[in-house]
Amino acid sequence: MPTLHQLGAHELLAAYRSQSLSPVEVLTDVLAHIAACEPTLHAAYAVDDVTALAAAQSSERRWQRGEPIGLLDGVPAMLKENIATLGVPIPLGCAASDLVPASADAPPAARLREAGAVILGKTTMPDLGMLSSGLSSFHPLTRNPWDLRLTPGGSSAGAAAAAAAGYGPLQVGTDIGGSIRLPAGWCGVFGLKPSHGRVPIGAPYPARVAGPITRSVDDAALMMAVLSQPDWRDHMSLPAEHIGWTQLDRDLNGLRIGLMLDAGWGLPPEPQVAAAITVAARAFEAAGAFVEPLAPFVNREMADGIDRFWRTRAWVDLQSFDAEQRRRVLPFIVEWAEGGAHLTGVDVMRNYHQTLAMRAATVAACQPFDFVLSRRSHRSWLSPPSFLARPTTRRGRLSTSPTPCPST
Repeated sequence: MPTLHQLGAHELLAAYRSQSLSPVEVLTDVLAHIAACEPTLHAAYAVDDVTALAAAQSSERRWQRGEPIGLLDGVPAMLKENIATLGVPIPLGCAASDLVPASADAPPAARLREAGAVILGKTTMPDLGMLSSGLSSFHPLTRNPWDLRLTPGGSSAGAAAAAAAGYGPLQVGTDIGGSIRLPAGWCGVFGLKPSHGRVPIGAPYPARVAGPITRSVDDAALMMAVLSQPDWRDHMSLPAEHIGWTQLDRDLNGLRIGLMLDAGWGLPPEPQVAAAITVAARAFEAAGAFVEPLAPFVNREMADGIDRFWRTRAWVDLQSFDAEQRRRVLPFIVEWAEGGAHLTGVDVMRNYHQTLAMRAATVAACQPFDFVLSRRSHRSWLSPPSFLARPTTRRGRLSTSPTPCPST
């Protein structure tokens, strides 16, 4: 039988409803598991046992009365550290940051609390979210729970590692260029980058979204029903829309699926990765879908233009630090960002236009299909040290905690 920290949100809610488990019992087990794993995993930041216990006790009393306040009442959850939670500083994984306590919950944190989730604390990220690894100048190196020699990916490094390791069933990450999808894939869990604006977020920025990282699609759907509620503070959010997030059954007959095994840039696909995606495509085909090859549609000009634009954007961010603070940032991040320091306004706009060119090419190429199955081709904004960049291909049953974590 799985231990309490291995249970998903749906299983916990059913147990609370039948009163075979209490939120306090579950929280106690999850906190003990985090304490056992953290000396080696380093996925958590600002875990607050006292506040979490008070929230779990309140949830326990509500379930005893049969009066849960929301879809996630009593379920443990954590948020990536760049999502503000009241009273907790936001270092952004960077030793240069000023540790000023947040004055309010950002929208994703507010929605979780309103739904009754028990927020345990935050999860780690690399400096300013600029790496596809768990390397940070502020935190110890976050590692992949399946194999501590490997990176969990990034920038939602701690969130994906925490999901795989059993730090509660619900994790929230953020994503612009792969920061949910990469670590979810490398840690063998489920991650979703929703459409831009679907989940209101603090400090909105074009293409940045918050989304779930979980051990099951069902739990991610449950989270989306909560996270997608409107919040006026995100001026880029979409209007509220009824979406049946938890209605997961669908007839696949006649569905048109594009199969793209090579994005046309970045590293070539590993044979075992391409094989796994092909097997998934054949499963859709067996269920009645039509699967057709999709040729690459991104070119090097697009990729390099986006890279140069982000160098400039990162250099602008670094200007908020004085010289002493900049010395605390990982040096290869500063060196990379300096590549955008002397570009002209005309250069920056030309580079930004490559983002629009990529969007247009994507829409045109995907127009014939309902969905696309692909192997994610990623070129990090930076190239971290090689030992941090190796993705793990090891997989396990998602109901089982990875072996490096005790108490499994």
